[in-house]
This record gives sequence, C-alpha cells and structure tokens, in this order.
Amino acid sequence: MKAYQNVFRRVERKYILDEEKYRGICSYLDKYFLKDRYFQSTICNIYYDTPDRQLVRSSLEKPVYKEKLRLRSYGVPDDDSKVFLELKKKYKGVVYKRRTDMSVSRAVDFIDGKIPPDDDSQIEREIKYFLNFYGEIEPAMFLSYDRKAYYSAEDPDFRLTFDENITYRTEDIDLRSGVYGKKLLNGGEHIMELKIPNAMPVWFAHILTELFIYPGSFSKYGSAYEREFINYNSERTNCYA
Repeated sequence: MKAYQNVFRRVERKYILDEEKYRGICSYLDKYFLKDRYFQSTICNIYYDTPDRQLVRSSLEKPVYKEKLRLRSYGVPDDDSKVFLELKKKYKGVVYKRRTDMSVSRAVDFIDGKIPPDDDSQIEREIKYFLNFYGEIEPAMFLSYDRKAYYSAEDPDFRLTFDENITYRTEDIDLRSGVYGKKLLNGGEHIMELKIPNAMPVWFAHILTELFIYPGSFSKYGSAYEREFINYNSERTNCYA
C-alpha cells in the first residue's frame, strides 16, 4: 500500500452492522481483501465548528454541499507528533478531502491564526480560506474510534473499514488529553464504511445482498451532536412540559 495521500475524491457509503452481520462480512475478508498498512489503529479527531455549530447543523439537514474541518491523529499524540489537518467537502454524494500533515502544536497555532500558511502548501491556503470565510472557528468535539482497515486485493483504491468503540466529549477538546468520554454506539455495533473511487464492484454488491446489509446515513460528529444536544434538550423540554 502507498503512504498517506493528501488529496482524495471518492464515494463513501456507511452501514451500521450488528454483531451477526459484522461476523458475516468478516467471513469474506480473507478471500477478497488485504489488511491495510495501518490495519488496526485508534483514530482521534477534533471537529471544528462555529460557536453556534453552523457546520454540523447544516450537515444534519443533508444539503447538496457540505464541508467540515477536523484535526486527526493516529493514536494519542504529543506536541511534536505528526497529525493531519483535513478539509472535507461533499457534493452530490462525492467526497473531496484535502489534508496536510504537521505537528500538533503547529496545527493548533495555524487554526488559531497565530502563524500563516506555508507558501508552498496549496492545501494550507485552502484551509486558511475556510477559516477566514467562517470567521470564528473553535474546537467543538473530540471523537475517537478503533478502526480496522482493509483494501481490495484487485483494486487498492477500494477500501473497507470497520469502526467501533466510538467515544466523544465536548470538554477538554485536545488530542493530547487521551481517549475518554461518552460512548456513541450500542454494544456489538460496528460502522462499516466503503471508500470507492466510483461505482461499487458487482461482486461486493452481491455479498451485501446475500447478507441483507443495506446502507444507512450515519455521521459520527452529527450523531454525537444530536445525542449530546438535540436529544438532551428535547428530554429537558419534555420534563418541564
């Protein structure tokens, strides 16, 4: 497998699997897939948003176009660890992702406007434009999960990942603080995600049909935001009704 890419264009589809369906799909992995170079990892993210959470609220409305900014690490970093600052856009179901790597301390200073973008980095300039466009951007949520990653033996650009143990918090939003917080999934649930250059291979579509696995709409940040704020506020309203 090649090293980390900085620019992506692909279709992403997500599926919520119970333990039975997860075991079913896993029974096909050895035949059709290979383990990614970074097969098993804990991925930590900080999602950035406006103070009124404009980005996540807009995303939940399922618009034709949406975008988000996040800072990602593989494992818990320290100040000098390499992390990825990612600008992710989705238009008509197609995902475009631009990302650049830097140290945690530089990433934080860059987002806070304390240092300018690198003159040689088109991606940093694009992220700077995003920051300027929204005006006020702040850390909104820490979110981590344990991931297993595979790629197709016949097409390395067709990737398959399984995420579990999704953990989030809205306080102490720092990658260096470690993994702790509230759990998002029920026990035994897994999020399967397909990352496809264009159309899904027919042979894999047949596997999904055989196992009665169907796509769903699931955003980790959006789902955590709904659980933490929308559902919580609805419960408070009902209590005082």
